[in-house]
Amino acid sequence: MSVVSVAPYRAALASPGLRSALVLGAFVRIPVFSAGVLLTVHVVTTLGETYAAAGLLAAVATVAIAVSGPWRGRLLDRIGLRRVVLPSTLVALVCWSVAPWVGYLPLLVLAGLAGLFVIPTFSIIRQAVIAAVPPTERRTAISLDSVAVEISFIVGPAVSIWAAAHWDTRWVLFVIQMLGVVGGAILWVVNPVLRSEADDAEEAVRPRRADWFGLPFVAVCLAASCATFVLSGTDLGIVARMRELDQPTAIGLVLALWGLGSLVGALVYGGLSRSISTFWLLGALALVTFPMALAAGALALGGLGFVAGLLCAPTITASVDQASRMVPASARGEAMGWHGSALTLGGALGAPFAGVAIDRFGGAGGFVAPAAVGLVVAVLGAGAAQTRRRRSAPAR
Repeated sequence: MSVVSVAPYRAALASPGLRSALVLGAFVRIPVFSAGVLLTVHVVTTLGETYAAAGLLAAVATVAIAVSGPWRGRLLDRIGLRRVVLPSTLVALVCWSVAPWVGYLPLLVLAGLAGLFVIPTFSIIRQAVIAAVPPTERRTAISLDSVAVEISFIVGPAVSIWAAAHWDTRWVLFVIQMLGVVGGAILWVVNPVLRSEADDAEEAVRPRRADWFGLPFVAVCLAASCATFVLSGTDLGIVARMRELDQPTAIGLVLALWGLGSLVGALVYGGLSRSISTFWLLGALALVTFPMALAAGALALGGLGFVAGLLCAPTITASVDQASRMVPASARGEAMGWHGSALTLGGALGAPFAGVAIDRFGGAGGFVAPAAVGLVVAVLGAGAAQTRRRRSAPAR
């Protein structure tokens, strides 16, 4: 039986490298979370385009970022952080110095180009977090990183939308993206350690991709992708349900309670004495998402959202932890790139899938349909993992 304790946090936070990685991670991710919603507002209000046009822009940027993940991660493994971050920072500087001031089509091209050369902040920070602690403290460290992600997610969009309501979106977009450029420059200067000395000592020969990129690793990435699939659907479901109930002003409250639940869940999971399979957590996440379809008011939906949120960060954390232990340290950058792309694609697919369900069945469909997909994948994945363990037991 797992027991929650604060002792793992004391041990992990004793590492100066972890503390600096967490602070740095919270800062460099704020522009990332701010940009998506801010671009939508900019396209619809300042450029006078439709929401469909804003959705196309988001899709182009998302696909570009997903494509860049494994490629940029592999470069991190081969040539190091500084030689990857510098050109990415320069491309971001050029693209986002121009993009806020142009029309829709040039913005589409510049956003796609910037996405292909995006600074791999998530991969860098996760590798720095993993390298800062011994393997026994890895899950706790990743849980703390999830807390930093939640803080960035709460702060970034809220501040950017408030700013866009008071100032020209072109200037707000420019400032937010320049903060991302500053974050890239800070990463270049700080140059956090991505592999520990023990990792370097263990791996004198670079492994082949075939040595680690197999079915188990792909399955964990699929589980991570399904997690964000469920989460992005839930996000849209909350908006739709509150509009159905004629309580649109309560959307922010419900989303905040959902995010608070995720933050609490990350802290609890990091303090457990043992890890939990990603597939079990994904299944639990799906099960606690279903009841949100029955909420009859903002407080009820917020309460159910808080409960569902308790499984959000732990599911993502478990997938990062599990994937990082499947690969050698010298290939961790590429592995985290694939994992990040899986998260990105899951989030990109979940929203339109939930949108179709909402159009057909109402706001409740935004919770039920994505959760049903997540539950099916969790059951199949857990069953396949159990079968592999039974087959490998005699060999061991």
